[in-house]
Amino acid sequence: MTCAPGLPSLMALYSSPCSRSSTLSHHTNNHFHKNSTGPTCKTAFCLFNSSSRKPFSIPFNASSSSSYSSPFYISKRRDVSPTTYGRRRSTCLAIRGEAKAGHDNVEEQATGTTPPTHLSWTRASRFIDTMWRFQRPHTSRGTILASLALAGRGWIQSPHLMSWELLPKGLLGLVALICANAYIVGINQIFDVQIDKINKPYLPIASGELSTEMAWILVLCYAATGLLIVFALQSEPLIFSLYCLALLLGTLYSVPPFRLKRYPAATVSMIAAVRGFFVNFGVYHSVRAAFGLTFEWSPAIAFITVFVTIVGLVVAILKDLSDVEGDQKNNITTLATRLGVRNMGLVGTGFMLTNYVGAILLAIYMPRAFRSNLMIPAHIILGSALIFEARKLERANYSKEAVSSFYQYIWNLFYAEYIIFPFI
Repeated sequence: MTCAPGLPSLMALYSSPCSRSSTLSHHTNNHFHKNSTGPTCKTAFCLFNSSSRKPFSIPFNASSSSSYSSPFYISKRRDVSPTTYGRRRSTCLAIRGEAKAGHDNVEEQATGTTPPTHLSWTRASRFIDTMWRFQRPHTSRGTILASLALAGRGWIQSPHLMSWELLPKGLLGLVALICANAYIVGINQIFDVQIDKINKPYLPIASGELSTEMAWILVLCYAATGLLIVFALQSEPLIFSLYCLALLLGTLYSVPPFRLKRYPAATVSMIAAVRGFFVNFGVYHSVRAAFGLTFEWSPAIAFITVFVTIVGLVVAILKDLSDVEGDQKNNITTLATRLGVRNMGLVGTGFMLTNYVGAILLAIYMPRAFRSNLMIPAHIILGSALIFEARKLERANYSKEAVSSFYQYIWNLFYAEYIIFPFI
C-alpha cells in the first residue's frame, strides 16, 4: 500500500475480524512491557516517519485494559511516551469501531438481513405495487381520464352550477368506477391464470406474486366497496342498475360455465358496451344530476360515446392478437385465432381510421357544435400517428412484441381523445 509522503500519522486501515488469541509480548528500551490476553486486533496500520518516509506495519493490541500493553515501534527506534501512546490507542480503538460497523453492514447485505422497519416498508410497497398491477393500470387510467373529461365537459357547459361541495361526491363516484374496473379485470385474471402463464406471465397471479385466495379477497372487496359507494351517493335507480349490470357482464365474461369470452361476438359487444356506452352515458348522467339538470344528448356527448364505443370495439379485437398461443392451447376461440393476426390488425386499424375521418367530417359539417379549429387538426395528427404505427407493425411482420406495442398505442390514442374532448 502506498501512502502520501510527509504524513507522520495513521494513513490506512485494513479491516479484519478480531479474535481471541494467545498472549503477545512486545519489548522496547526501558519502557512499558506487559503480557496481556485479550481480543487481539490483527488490524494493521501504516505509520510513517517524516524523515524516512518508509511505511511499515505495526501490530496493535486492542485490549480493553487501561494498561499499555503494546508500545509502538517507529523508525530509528524512538520510543513512544505513555501520553502519546494513550492518545494513539484511543484513535485506533475509535477507527476499529467504525471498521467493525462497516463490516457489520457488509455482512448484513451479504446475508440479506434488514431492519424490521425497513422490511415492513418494503413489503408494504411491494404489495401496493402488486395491487396496482392487478388492476391493469392501462384500463384504470382510461376510466380515470373518461370520468375527468366528462365531468370537465359538464363544468364547461354549466360553470355557474359548479360548487366545491360537489367535489367529494365526484371523487367518491370516481373511486366507485375504479373499483368496478378492478373487479372486472381482477376476476378475469383469476379464471385466466393458466392462459396468462403463457400469454402474460408478468401478471401478479400468473407470476405467483399474488395468491388466488388474496385475489378473491381483493375482487370481492372491490365489488362491495363500489356498490356501497353508489348506494350511499343515493344515485338514481338507472345509474345503480347500470353499475350492477356492468359488474354482472364482467362476471359472465370470465366465470364458468358462462365464460362468454369464448364467443368473439359476445366479447366484442360487451367490451364496447361497457367501455363506450356505460361509462360515458353513466358518468355524464351523474354529472348532470349533481348539477340538478336532466340528462340530454348533446352533439359532443353523442360524439364521444360513439367514438369510444368504436375504440372499445378495436380494443376487443386487438387485445387477443398477442394472446393467440395461449388461447389456442386452452381452446379459446377469438377473431385472431380464426382469421389471423394480420387480418384482425388491419380491421382494427381500419375502424380507428374511420373514427378519425368521422370526427373531421363532423367538425366540417357541424361547426356550431364543435370547435373546428381544434377538432380538425387534432384528429388529423392522431390519424397520421395511427398510420405511422400501423406501418411499423407491418414492417415488424406482426411479431408478438410489435403487436403488444401497437395495442398499447391504441390505448394512448384512447387517452388522447379524452384529453382533448372537453375543449372541442
